[in-house]
Amino acid sequence: MNPDVSDLLKKALALPPAARAALAGSLLESLDDTVDERAEEEWRKEITRRIAELDSGKVKPIPWPKLAARSQPFSSNDHSYPALPSSHSSRQLTPISV
Repeated sequence: MNPDVSDLLKKALALPPAARAALAGSLLESLDDTVDERAEEEWRKEITRRIAELDSGKVKPIPWPKLAARSQPFSSNDHSYPALPSSHSSRQLTPISV
């Protein structure tokens, strides 16, 4: 790896998680020079549907601390996931912000 790139990587890795996520997203977007308008429209519809479900109360978001607590007992090498309690719908959404 080029020393300049290595230095840039070190600086990027020192950023807070939200900034790293935003940077990663921007870098990935920069690699894709074509836009699939059909896919973009489908995503817009899906986002609109999910927002409507949240607004109507059809689904309830899981608070981040509760979701994070569920995953803590598992190591990064453990690819099993905790079971959702039966009271939770499989269509629940967890809003995230960056």
